[in-house]
Amino acid sequence: MNNAEPIELTRDVEASIVPSGDKVTLQKGETAQITQTLGGTFTVIVSGNMFRIEGGDAEALGLEPVKTPADEAKRPETIDDLNEQIQAQLKTVYDPEIPVNIVDLGLVYDSTPTQIDGGWRVDVKMTLTAPGCGMGPVLQQDAQNRLLCIQGVDEADVQVVWDPPWNQDMMSEAAKLQLGMM
Repeated sequence: MNNAEPIELTRDVEASIVPSGDKVTLQKGETAQITQTLGGTFTVIVSGNMFRIEGGDAEALGLEPVKTPADEAKRPETIDDLNEQIQAQLKTVYDPEIPVNIVDLGLVYDSTPTQIDGGWRVDVKMTLTAPGCGMGPVLQQDAQNRLLCIQGVDEADVQVVWDPPWNQDMMSEAAKLQLGMM
């Protein structure tokens, strides 16, 4: 969603500066323009600067929070069900500057569920499009939080790795199409 209409913030709200990832507080009454609403987060421009606002703070923009697939799903009964939910949740994680999810970008190298004490632990290895990306820790935490929303997942560990180095050939055809590369 791109919203050309300016929106007045209804309350103070924490945001991450894009691309550094530094946390700031945007003030009630400031005017924001939404540039991207993907995966339940919001990318906005305020005073010429880009910020990412978490989905749980949607009402500060006068919007309703967006549900993720885990909000709609039941507890996975099989490992295949769990793997499907892991992929669905990771597909709700977006870089605020790129309108493609981290799975289709080819940033997720591995996701491994392991049974622990009646629940599950999910270990993920992912990378970033560039080593200096300040949003890396934000995307890493977002992926971990999304995994912990899956019923029965008690632990999630998301590690950023650099081997193999990411390149555009790792993107899905859908991602390349979305970005005008096909």
